Amino acid sequence: MMEVSLGYSPCPNDTFIFYGLVHGRIPGAPVCKEILEDIDRLNTMALEGRLDMVKVSFHALAYLLEEYCLLHAGGALGRGCGPLVVAGEGVEAGGLAKKKIAIPGKLTTAALLLRLFAPQAHRLEVMPFDHIMPAILNGQVDAGLIIHESRFTYPQYGLHKVVDLGEWWEESTGHPIPLGGIMARRAMGREQIEALDRGLRASVEFAYAQPESVKDYIRQHAQEMEDEVMQANIDLYVNEYSLDYGVAGQAAIAALLERACREGIVPDSGRPLFVE
Repeated sequence: MMEVSLGYSPCPNDTFIFYGLVHGRIPGAPVCKEILEDIDRLNTMALEGRLDMVKVSFHALAYLLEEYCLLHAGGALGRGCGPLVVAGEGVEAGGLAKKKIAIPGKLTTAALLLRLFAPQAHRLEVMPFDHIMPAILNGQVDAGLIIHESRFTYPQYGLHKVVDLGEWWEESTGHPIPLGGIMARRAMGREQIEALDRGLRASVEFAYAQPESVKDYIRQHAQEMEDEVMQANIDLYVNEYSLDYGVAGQAAIAALLERACREGIVPDSGRPLFVE
């Protein structure tokens, strides 16, 4: 069986999920070689067709369905876990259209949610997610769209929450918020793709069953993150949907893509999400 190139982020939720799969701890699973990049870079690498299996934003997924299909396991989807718009004093949700806002990538789901919430906000500046809060403080931008561990640390920068876009999505649709999912190249074929999906689910189960086994790997890539923040990141983004989206999760994904397509933000490829 071929070695699979597998791209995901160094964030604790991803390293928690993928540890077992990339370290040969899942009997019978395909051999996977890790490539760690931030989510914006992963979206780009997927668009360039450079990876066999990759964590992508659900925003980017809309552009990838011709070449890739979605796996059922490993995704980031839930409640109370959406991106936040933060700023210094004087910035309110109703005034975002006039503000210069830093975003963590054009094709991130965070950026899609911002466009759905504030369609008149066009002064968007892309930068690495960990540069956003410093950019607000130095006056480079008026507000920032934050993801990952920044959700837990923004008060330390003296910033306030302008709007929780995940909360807005949940209240306006009733669905949990789909953030990112794992895609596999369709050309690998059904047998290989299904083996990857099984291995990925088993990797999540392994991490839950043996959390001490994965801690060193998580810390290695957590960018000097405090243990409490690291664990909060895992607790927030890894849940029952990480094992399988199920009916509720698939409905949430479909609702996000349909709304984005209706607003003319993403194309409709006509391809099914999952392997045919």
